[in-house]
Amino acid sequence: MAIVARHFRITGKVQGVGYRYFTQCTARELGLVGWVRNMPDGSVEAWAKGPATVIATFHQELSFGPYNAQVADVEISDADGSVNYSDFRILR
Repeated sequence: MAIVARHFRITGKVQGVGYRYFTQCTARELGLVGWVRNMPDGSVEAWAKGPATVIATFHQELSFGPYNAQVADVEISDADGSVNYSDFRILR
C-alpha cells in the first residue's frame, strides 16, 4: 500500500462554518496525519499523509465539507512526504 502526501486548497464558503474541525475529524477517522488551516484569502489549506486510497476518500469528503459549507473547488497536488506528524491538527 503506497503512502502518499497531498496538499489541498479548498475554496468557497469554507471559513466560519466549522470546515477545519470537520477536516480534522474526517482525517482522524480515516487515520491520516497532517494539518489544516485558514488562509487570509478565505480559502482553507490542508496537508495530509496516508495510504493513497484513503487520501482519495479524504479528497472526496473535502469536496462536500460540513453542513454549512459551500465548497467551490478542491485543488490537490503532490506534497513533500518526508515530514512526519503523529496526528492531524488544526493550525492557528
